[in-house]
Amino acid sequence: MDTQKVIAEVTKEVRETMGEEGTGHDWWHIYRVLAMAKNIGQQEKADMFVVQLAALLHDIADWKFHDGDDTVGPKLSREILIKHQVVPKVVEQVSGIVEKISFKGAGVASEMPTIEGAVVQDADRLDALGAMGIARTFAYGGHAGRPLYDPDNKPVMHQTKEDYFKAKSNGTSINHFYEKLLLLKDRMNTETGKKIAQGRHKFLEIYLDRFFQEWDGKI
Repeated sequence: MDTQKVIAEVTKEVRETMGEEGTGHDWWHIYRVLAMAKNIGQQEKADMFVVQLAALLHDIADWKFHDGDDTVGPKLSREILIKHQVVPKVVEQVSGIVEKISFKGAGVASEMPTIEGAVVQDADRLDALGAMGIARTFAYGGHAGRPLYDPDNKPVMHQTKEDYFKAKSNGTSINHFYEKLLLLKDRMNTETGKKIAQGRHKFLEIYLDRFFQEWDGKI
């Protein structure tokens, strides 16, 4: 199997499928996650073929855009890899990562059993932190019709996947920081991911402090 050819072919297909859209889940999200996964994967000595394929396919059919059905992504990723004649072992590794990668609520564990899965999950979560995470939060919030902020609408720490999936269009964009983004630093898997997350997490805290000061007319 020519791994570089497979990566090139899958990249082309994913880019054509994902395209450009306004929710923060477009091709350029995939591009950033792929770049970060390669960075982390090399440092963590992961299988880079599996890492790259999983990074490319991790959001091929996000549950948020399929009525909460989180089986579509693994199924579609499997079909794409089989079409490109990827060996069964790698197909199962990658589709398994796609199945487990998503954050599913504050009270729901989403542990990865392999270093390759840990690498790609960290890369995906890092794109939800820092300046990029802030931009994506408000992009998706606008798409979902969420208010920017409402002091009377408090964050909810969802304890089940079902509750988290149902709440995707509820709450506010600022609530999303507390319901997910600020939790990610302590849910990183790899040492490399943990180090990078520190700075991005700090940026979220700085932003929120400024947001609330401006909200209250203090500065």
